[in-house]
Amino acid sequence: MTTLSERLKATRGAEVGHTPHSPTPSATAAPSRDERKLPGASPSPAAGRPPVVQPDAGDDALIKLKDRATAALFERLGGRLNDPSLSESQLHALVRSDLNAVVEEEKVPLTSEQRQRLIRDVEDDVLGHGPLERLLNDPSITEIMVNGHDTVYVEQDGKLVRSTAHFTSEEHLRRMIERIVSRVGRRIDESSPLVDARLADGSRVNAVIPPLAFNGSSLTIRKFSKDPYKVDDLITFGTLSREMAELLRACVEARLNIIVSGGTGTGKTTLLNVLSSFIPEGERIVTIEDAVELQLQQDHVVRLESRPANIEGKGEVGIRDLVRNSLRMRPDRIVVGEVRGGESLDMLQAMNTGHDGSLSTVHANSPRDAVARLETLVLMAGMDLPLRAIREQIASAVDVVVQLSRLRDGSRRVTSVTEVQGMEGQTVTLQDAFVFDFAAGVDADGRFRGKPIPTGVRPRFTDKFVELGIQLSPEVFAMPSTRQPGR
Repeated sequence: MTTLSERLKATRGAEVGHTPHSPTPSATAAPSRDERKLPGASPSPAAGRPPVVQPDAGDDALIKLKDRATAALFERLGGRLNDPSLSESQLHALVRSDLNAVVEEEKVPLTSEQRQRLIRDVEDDVLGHGPLERLLNDPSITEIMVNGHDTVYVEQDGKLVRSTAHFTSEEHLRRMIERIVSRVGRRIDESSPLVDARLADGSRVNAVIPPLAFNGSSLTIRKFSKDPYKVDDLITFGTLSREMAELLRACVEARLNIIVSGGTGTGKTTLLNVLSSFIPEGERIVTIEDAVELQLQQDHVVRLESRPANIEGKGEVGIRDLVRNSLRMRPDRIVVGEVRGGESLDMLQAMNTGHDGSLSTVHANSPRDAVARLETLVLMAGMDLPLRAIREQIASAVDVVVQLSRLRDGSRRVTSVTEVQGMEGQTVTLQDAFVFDFAAGVDADGRFRGKPIPTGVRPRFTDKFVELGIQLSPEVFAMPSTRQPGR
């Protein structure tokens, strides 16, 4: 029986007017820079070994074989792929069994390595996320950005780099996007060409397809760690200091209302997870999100997720509806993944009517900007409220603003912990308890040496700690007596 390499060799020989066994110029010429080695093919022309294979031809042949096998497998499986009665393990076993039969029907001899690669790639296409599967399984990658079927970038160690992974065509990418969004009850088509969704592990997904995406479909996946970060991890990363962590733990235990503020990709959801881990056991927690992302460790958690309108434009359930409904669910804590609209008014009212200890995030670049953004979001609720009334609501409801920033060295740091003290005239007064020490400079690698340090001002909310018997170490608000260079 001839091997795949020999058949490919024979085909190329016939095209240039040579017999399969006659030497051809292409078989002995040095490979070009664009040629890639076919796994399993031997480059040695020694007697008794397979003839030299053109790498580009072999790779193309394997890709075509994979495409045929994938199409045949979809045809064989039909509706069984979406059969809810099949468990994940049963579905994988079924796919592997049918895939082996499809490969046998092709009657193409493959090396062991080629066969394993073929089966893995087809399984990824049918059950997984195609060429993105290995990127999703790489713990060092935090974000995946697909800019068209042939361009994939990843964020690795805080830096953007281009990946060698790619989809074979626009149809291949579209099929993968539709599979992801359909699993969480969302849809994407020309009438609804953009969508927010999530993967099974909670990773955030955004997809945009033509006509909105001019250069081809775009897919962005922000990965979440399978093992959620703990407070000690953030201290190790330098995101916050040990003294700041002790203060934030006390704030959560004292049921202060906390807003986590920051720009895109600064780690707001990660910090919100850490803050929620400080909530004592025995309290009922209701989380409200656009797409479920939070990974709370407590047992008594009710997770609510918004729902978009169906194809008829009906059935939408927004964040605001969920916030209102949560008030009837006897919550001890309300955790809103992010406020971005009129629901901020309902959240502030909840904070002011006995639902202390609530947590949420908002997009803003500073604590002052966070207060201004909350004002704007309340106005989006459509209520004709005077600005002073809105500011009084914010000043009364919010106790602490934790500001996150992504610095130019790629690190994510808490740059301030700010107390909302109240109103002075028409202004909401803020007081920093911790600020990031930018004056420490950067090291030889361009990484910031500084860390969050106390301002020396003791927040007023510490009086509540005394009332509740919550003890803080004397070092929490102690000013650094001396600062050595580089410390």
